[in-house]
Amino acid sequence: LNLYAPQEPRILGAPRSFLEAGRFSFQESLARTAEEKRNPWLLLESPNSEPVVPAIADANTLQYILHMSLGSEFTMPGSGGNPVRLRLVAALRDSIFQGVLLISETHFLRVFPEYAGYRLFLLDVPQTRAAPAMETLKQAMADWGVRVEFSQERLQAYHEVENTYLSTFQSLGALGLILGTAGLAAVLLRNVLERRKELALLRAVGYRRGILSGIILSENIALIGWGLVSGAICAFLAVAPAVYARGVSFPFFMAGWILLLVLIVGVTSSILALIAAFRSPLLAALRDE
Repeated sequence: LNLYAPQEPRILGAPRSFLEAGRFSFQESLARTAEEKRNPWLLLESPNSEPVVPAIADANTLQYILHMSLGSEFTMPGSGGNPVRLRLVAALRDSIFQGVLLISETHFLRVFPEYAGYRLFLLDVPQTRAAPAMETLKQAMADWGVRVEFSQERLQAYHEVENTYLSTFQSLGALGLILGTAGLAAVLLRNVLERRKELALLRAVGYRRGILSGIILSENIALIGWGLVSGAICAFLAVAPAVYARGVSFPFFMAGWILLLVLIVGVTSSILALIAAFRSPLLAALRDE
């Protein structure tokens, strides 16, 4: 819901060797040919992209920062103030390139000729040698102000922001669930207590407590079950597109435990209400009836 969107995001120019390597995973793309679908990076060097420059962004950047979708065009000032039109052709999935746009090095040199050299390097180092290599680079290039970090650390920093939002929404959802469950218990208690006269009359004409308890419990369980089923179906339909887009599994186990907990609270409330109703004086309830 952020209303602000950057007008001049950071642009990175990827060399051809990087594009041909086909690294990172994509969430979606505008690829048409089999080769482009196998390696969407090749879309950045599409020959028919003039005068629009094809660009690739991280899916989170595309949706939550730029507020755009695939196929959208983005205009920003280029060399000498000339406008540069960028067209988003693919979206990366959970990458280290959040907050930036990637174009091919060929297009980068054409629209930003005043920038020379390289300012960002990706180093492919085995996990066992990553820490010593980082220390060596920090010591050797300290005078140039070089910053070296693990890709895992950068991803973790991005995830901390995302997880903070998720924790906040989960806390609000848990509070709503607690309030809703407490409201359910109060409604069931009041429903049974308001039927004390009816229960007293049925007991007076010969119905046993066990039969009356079964009737009340079956009614309440049917109502709770119908509410849980309808609510679960609506919730699943609401989150299914996001689950499918992110490629994650649905937490059926946790959802089942939550539904079971709500059912247990509802049944317990009904039992407590029945106990309170049956303990009330039979004669007084009959007089009121």
